[in-house]
Amino acid sequence: MRQILLLLLLFTSVAFNAQTGAVKGKLTDKEYNNEPLAFANVLIKGTTKGTTSDFDGLYEFTGLDAGTYTLVFSFVGYETQEIAVTVIAGETVTLNVEMGASAASLDEVVITTTTKRESEEALLLEQKKAVVMKQSIGAQELSRKGVSDAAGAVTKISGISKQEGGGNVYVRGLGDRYLNTTYNGLTLPANDIEKKNMDLNLFSSDVIQNVGVSKTYAANFYGDFAAGNVDIVSKEHTGNFFIDASLGSNFNTNAIGKSFIKSEGTGYFGFYNRYRNNPYAVILSHGVDPQNIDSPVGIEGSISGGNSWDIGEESRLSVFATASFGSNFEYRRGQFANVTAAANQIFQDAEEYEFSRNTTAMANIVYRINSDHKIKFNSLFINDATDEVGRFGIDGRGYNRNTIADNDDFGFFTQNVQFEQDMIFVNQIIGTSTLSDKLNLDYGLGYNNVLARQPDRKRIALERFENAIDNDPTTNAIFFRNVEFDNQRYFQNIEDSEFNTRVNLSYEKSENLKLNFGYNGRIKERTFDNQRYGYDIINPFTEIEDVNNFDAFFTRENQGVLYNTSVFRPLDPANGLGKENLPGQLENTYSGNLDVHALYADAVYKAGEKWTFVPGLRIERFNQEITYDVINLSFNNPGSNKASETFFLPSLNIKYALNEDQNIRFSASRTVSNPEFKEVAPFVYENVTDRIGGNPDLLNDPAFSTIINLDLKYEWFINKGEILSIGVFNKTINDPVNLVSANDATGTQRFFRTGDRADVFGIEFEARKGLIKNEDEENILSAGMNITYTSTTQDLKTVSGTFNTNFNRDSDELQGASPVLINADVSYSPTFGEYKPVANLVFSYFSDRIDALGSGQLGNIIEKGVPTLDFVWKNTINKNFEINASIKNLLNPTIERVRENVSFDPTLANDLGVNADLSEFALSSYKRGVNASLQIKYKF
Repeated sequence: MRQILLLLLLFTSVAFNAQTGAVKGKLTDKEYNNEPLAFANVLIKGTTKGTTSDFDGLYEFTGLDAGTYTLVFSFVGYETQEIAVTVIAGETVTLNVEMGASAASLDEVVITTTTKRESEEALLLEQKKAVVMKQSIGAQELSRKGVSDAAGAVTKISGISKQEGGGNVYVRGLGDRYLNTTYNGLTLPANDIEKKNMDLNLFSSDVIQNVGVSKTYAANFYGDFAAGNVDIVSKEHTGNFFIDASLGSNFNTNAIGKSFIKSEGTGYFGFYNRYRNNPYAVILSHGVDPQNIDSPVGIEGSISGGNSWDIGEESRLSVFATASFGSNFEYRRGQFANVTAAANQIFQDAEEYEFSRNTTAMANIVYRINSDHKIKFNSLFINDATDEVGRFGIDGRGYNRNTIADNDDFGFFTQNVQFEQDMIFVNQIIGTSTLSDKLNLDYGLGYNNVLARQPDRKRIALERFENAIDNDPTTNAIFFRNVEFDNQRYFQNIEDSEFNTRVNLSYEKSENLKLNFGYNGRIKERTFDNQRYGYDIINPFTEIEDVNNFDAFFTRENQGVLYNTSVFRPLDPANGLGKENLPGQLENTYSGNLDVHALYADAVYKAGEKWTFVPGLRIERFNQEITYDVINLSFNNPGSNKASETFFLPSLNIKYALNEDQNIRFSASRTVSNPEFKEVAPFVYENVTDRIGGNPDLLNDPAFSTIINLDLKYEWFINKGEILSIGVFNKTINDPVNLVSANDATGTQRFFRTGDRADVFGIEFEARKGLIKNEDEENILSAGMNITYTSTTQDLKTVSGTFNTNFNRDSDELQGASPVLINADVSYSPTFGEYKPVANLVFSYFSDRIDALGSGQLGNIIEKGVPTLDFVWKNTINKNFEINASIKNLLNPTIERVRENVSFDPTLANDLGVNADLSEFALSSYKRGVNASLQIKYKF
């Protein structure tokens, strides 16, 4: 009986479909060489039926009775077209239409069509049509919310937060090591040895068309995927000639009015001109004192331009270029400390002066050969430079347990003056080709180069600093000389070079089946070295008369009399003159090589009008090798390690369309997480109050983590620019890696495989809604919010090897995971003739998360939750002129990292003015101040 009913239902369905037909097609933009035209209106004349072309210009009507209809195609500023079409039962009629602008509306068309792919509506439409889960934020929304860089952009997407004061991004509670970053679909290098990904703060909004985050896996992504993939799409231009110029200024409420200081020898625009000089020659010819800056007021400026030229009847050449510069100042004052099993260093009063500059230049050349072939060249240069001067223990109460003077270990002071410069060069060739009606080719080739340098860091340490601030000229501070490198000059160089490529061939077998076959790969190399020189103070208790003029002490005349310059690795006395006053050998070096090559295939299968299935398989070969020569390792350490693996990574993405505006999505995949160079190189970087190093044992068996990913999501695209979605996700991470305080007296943090398994479960909610609309159904008042709750747990075990760690508990939360993330904004955009103001209030919050796991009896290091509130006010005076203002970090919360469960010696606790037993003690605690800026922009 059941079989008969099924046959009847099948027969009824076939008979019904045979009585109706369909019309579909593609709308193209005649003004821009037949680019797809999104958001055009398509109506059936004389009826209430209508639709809108999607992101790719596609439209479709189904279930039409046989007969003749008139379709009306319209778009703002374009000539409306009415075209008759005859529908035949059981068939689909294809009607493609070229849309052309009316001469009277051409200016309006240029503005409308050139921004369509970066608008909020366009990206939401792309999200709705996509067969895999993806969320994007475009240039239009970045501008509205006053977002200045890619790091700020991604934090407006659900489930994403950023490390306060840095560019580290956390997706669904998983940090840098679980994330990938691409630029136009090609991999990007890291600009910092402590990171896997490039700092997203470096990508200014001037070069961004949109930023997309894929939180579920598909076969075309690299297998090293857990949290997601961030893809930055560069701006390009296809319209008429234009030039934009802007100029602005900014200040920080903490910094304004301060006598600001920076590192000596660095230029205002963030360049350093002594790299070609021998470091020892730099030490002899340049002092250690910082320089004064006249006024701590930042400037911002940018210029962008583009043009397009028709070449013959089919070809078109488009050029877009932009250059920008920005500087800002920040002053922080608070507590900084290193507390492990003992109180190593505690500065209850310290200050940091930070002067940062960013220079960005990008050129994008697009050559559309004809309607079937397009090639694009993109070149990006970023120079990111930061001067930071830290003065720790300025109250004369700094504590160091290793002091040599008889003063109860108090009165310790450290001055740290450093300059960091990252120069990033990214060059790409990207192309698309339509080979036939069914075959399409998409390809890209890139070369990246990063020079990340820290030249001439100057660190001076003193004792009895209270004598320097007591207004008594007969008492002075003395130099700290526990070891000869307590007063030092430090030089560090990193270079990354990488070739990467991607090729995808798609074959459209039928309307319901599309196949993709592809390859992508990367060949990456890193070299690292550093040199360190110590000022070996000859006499104990050597005084310094003026702590604001160290150069008066470190003179050539005093060298060999009051101090010697030492190298960390002395030359062999049999072949040289010993360690004193000689150019130094390299202190630490390492080199790393990474090769990844993969083949993949997937299918996009549409089963009827509702279901879309995307099964995929990726086969990836992974090779990584690290060779190192670093200090403080056991004599029998091999000095190298390597791993090679072949991964088989299946994935399945399913989309079920409840109706035209609502989807249910499911995703399941197997991925991996591979260690990074900075995680495996045992070099230790020493900040003033903490130390972070790698662990070559991560390349032992197992050399990678395997991850099972599951996602389920419901989304409802309510109206234009409006969405409601809710999703749940689960991840099982086998052999996870965490940053842990290792078992040593210094509290060095290293990376360990801390257990067999970690589990992540979370819920995401997102809503965007227009509250007040005008007569054109455009939002005047709108609001949006996304909330993510994440629960993580992992088992912990004792780890022995090159480095050791153990735990006094069996489980804990995953490092980097915030249980609660909130992003919200309210936008008000009325229109008064040509004057179009937009006011935005933007809020974000992440709850407490583990920054590093504590080991033994040590408690965890916790990054405390931070709420952020920004106000952005954009004022379009007319079509050429804008005045924009913003006030950011209005709440000015305390930024804090704390160590949990700290116990002090009662005498020390009394001297510090704290309890002997504390549930948490601040390792760093300060306020960043409120940032205000004003910008004037003119469009030629």
